[in-house]
Amino acid sequence: MNLPNMVTLLRISLVPLFVYLYLKNPGQVNLPAALVFVLASATDAVDGYLARSRREITRFGQLIDPIADKLLITAALLVLVQAGLVNTWMALIILGREFAVSGLRILAAAEGKVIPASLWGKIKTISQIVAVIAFFLRVSWAPLLMWLAVIATVLSGVRYFQKAQDVLKSSLK
Repeated sequence: MNLPNMVTLLRISLVPLFVYLYLKNPGQVNLPAALVFVLASATDAVDGYLARSRREITRFGQLIDPIADKLLITAALLVLVQAGLVNTWMALIILGREFAVSGLRILAAAEGKVIPASLWGKIKTISQIVAVIAFFLRVSWAPLLMWLAVIATVLSGVRYFQKAQDVLKSSLK
């Protein structure tokens, strides 16, 4: 077990903690939950940096990192939907895109291809994280940030599918 993978596992272990902290006072300003969510979100950049800089990219890390990302945002969206702060349809669009792009990446991997993260994918991730933090802190413009996150999510999904036309065509044969 290398350091980047341990950081990824830390992200996964922080998910139940921020959910617990948030659900203790849902819909209220929740600095502890926000701080744990920020820490968990930051580990995404840290594990990637460590893996690349130390040349410790592993198959386990390539598999578990996107799963950890999806667990993080899924849990956050679910508690916000439960608290009545985020519309279910917004969460479904975001989660639907995550499943669709994951499926696309699985198809590509089956053909020995890799679909790398794109600029839109990074914008999508950052916008989702910022929107969630804004809701945890009860920032008045959090709903606007969630709208922007949904738009970035849709645009990034469209870009992934546009760039993967060859994968889609070959998998339909």
